Amino acid sequence: MKNNIDYSLYLVTDRDVLVGIDIYTAVEEAIKGGVTLVQLREKSVGTLEFYNIAVKIKTITCKYNVPLIINDRIDIAMAIDAAGVHLGQSDMPAKVARSIIGDDKIIGVSTSTLVEAQKAEREGADYVGVGAMFPTTTKDDASLVSVHSLKEIKENISIPIVAIGGITEKNVDFLRIADIDGIAVVSAILGKKNIKAATEKLCTSMKE
Repeated sequence: MKNNIDYSLYLVTDRDVLVGIDIYTAVEEAIKGGVTLVQLREKSVGTLEFYNIAVKIKTITCKYNVPLIINDRIDIAMAIDAAGVHLGQSDMPAKVARSIIGDDKIIGVSTSTLVEAQKAEREGADYVGVGAMFPTTTKDDASLVSVHSLKEIKENISIPIVAIGGITEKNVDFLRIADIDGIAVVSAILGKKNIKAATEKLCTSMKE
């Protein structure tokens, strides 16, 4: 399964940006609109609450056969048998994570430079997230990556690349030159009142 992942429209959750809707409805509406992969990101909850949220989200993603990735927490990913885990530069090294979760699970790594991306590939990552491409309010410490750098990373590693950070239907076209495998979004979907329509609009912008 992990070799056939569609990274084209990757949703990263953030309950803080939701507008009058719960996370479960939001994720389902996003999937209906065209999201191909979901990452559950919960930075400010305890283990039990994260687990309970993950169980409910996985029920939704399984219903639509969309893979679920867990941010940071390998224990949660294993506990709910998620498709994989996404790691930041300050998290456990990918090679150590691989020894824990096995070869069948997806490992993604956040990167902002070619050196970081190449290291992630060497250590067994299945894909890298590259960004932030544009200014973003959902990650205060994100440093900006140029489209030129994104293209350079794409040309020098063989695993899929997902661009992230401030991407909207209005600026996604700027990334086309890099020939990436997908985009990851938060606010461009979850920050909208009509999530399904916003997702469909983003899909249309990507195809144009």
